[in-house]
Amino acid sequence: MPDARTRRFLLQRTDPSVRYFALRDLLDRPEVDPQVRAARAEIGRNGWAWEILSLQEPSGQWATYRDEPANLYLPKYTSTNFLLIVLSELGMTRKDPRVARAANLLLDRWSDPKEGVWGEAGAETCITGNGVRMMVRLGFLEDPRIRRAIDWLVSAQKSDGGWHCWRSRTGTLAAWEAMAAFAVIPPESRSARVVRAIERGAEFFLERRLLHEADGSSYKPWWRIHYPSHYYYDFLVGLDFLTALGYGSDRRLRPALKLLERKRGQDGWWRLDSVQPDLEASDPYHHPPPVYPVMLEYPGEPSRWATLVALRVLRRAGH
Repeated sequence: MPDARTRRFLLQRTDPSVRYFALRDLLDRPEVDPQVRAARAEIGRNGWAWEILSLQEPSGQWATYRDEPANLYLPKYTSTNFLLIVLSELGMTRKDPRVARAANLLLDRWSDPKEGVWGEAGAETCITGNGVRMMVRLGFLEDPRIRRAIDWLVSAQKSDGGWHCWRSRTGTLAAWEAMAAFAVIPPESRSARVVRAIERGAEFFLERRLLHEADGSSYKPWWRIHYPSHYYYDFLVGLDFLTALGYGSDRRLRPALKLLERKRGQDGWWRLDSVQPDLEASDPYHHPPPVYPVMLEYPGEPSRWATLVALRVLRRAGH
């Protein structure tokens, strides 16, 4: 349980999303608790979610791109796709008409079999995994298009248990989106195929201790804490979905958990190390401009979101 000072830090009225999740996930308050209900009702009315929604265009999208006003993916990372991912993480759902309008834009434009984003021919793991995670959180689990996308993610799993967003015979830690998508599907709604994919995927990440590829190589940004993550991996992202899936007691998480503890400040809180895109100069993946980082909090300063996620991870892991 967080100490009194940390509880005050997380429960301050700066943002209702952090307050809601802290009450629910760290203090075990039920959904019917008056404080939980009040915090949930505020999400989208003030704080980070409200700030994002205040920039939404009447059509339901955000940030038109050059001469492509219907583009929902560019510019990175202020376009509809990426901001809707953040809104889903902050606790927004399709019950809000502004969110429903944006979500339906994505579903209607991106579920075409020729596009493949939601799991048809030619689909791409990172976008589809993010889409499933986002849409399940928003309340679209039973939509046939999302069900097809879930099936596609299972079929896209490599023989080693991982996934890859580019052409490859093997998986990589960087392709984490399928596991994060499976983690938000309620256990009772997971098919036998999804359960098996989770088991194989968990072994893939656990064998690598969340920090190293199979050949022992690593990538420095994976050792840093970020938010929003968009489609970039780091060790806290891995800890979050693996502990949510019930692997918190696995001894192979210890290196990543020790790294998390080392990053805890003397005040008991965590800080963001950087914002995405956080890429090494040698990384071949550099998207051409314009690229606009999304910052809800500033790196180097105490982060309520990072502290919330870190404490949730440590609690699931029994620390």
